[in-house]
Amino acid sequence: MNAEDAKKIISTAIDREVEAYTFYRSVADRVKDSSLKSLFAELAEEEKKHREFLQGFLTKDAGKMKFTAGHDYKVGDSLPTPPLTADLKPLDGLVLAIKKELEAMQTYTRLAKAAGDTETQLLFSQLANMERSHKARLEDIYTNMAFPETW
Repeated sequence: MNAEDAKKIISTAIDREVEAYTFYRSVADRVKDSSLKSLFAELAEEEKKHREFLQGFLTKDAGKMKFTAGHDYKVGDSLPTPPLTADLKPLDGLVLAIKKELEAMQTYTRLAKAAGDTETQLLFSQLANMERSHKARLEDIYTNMAFPETW
């Protein structure tokens, strides 16, 4: 993979982080529940940091990207996607966020499998790992909120 190809891949990843930021920010602005508003504002800020992080790789060697793969417990994978409404409940908001991270993770995983060379495959795998760790964090929050009796 040449440097230009790596930059295109990272630029696409940056675009996805901007989309996620916009989504989370719009949810934070629309919902009435204060804890959900706070959670989605925090998620928006995380996506902003991810974008800035990825932008740093546009000037570095993309082959040096290393993301630890979080565990994928698949907690939110089979949950139905709730509609986005102003009176969204906190658990439903978490499910929406989990679904968003799942979609990003699956996209990068498919791109890794379709890659024609090892470097591109590694780059997409690393991006999938980043999204997997985001999803794991959200699923942990979801589990603690949905099943408080276990604690």
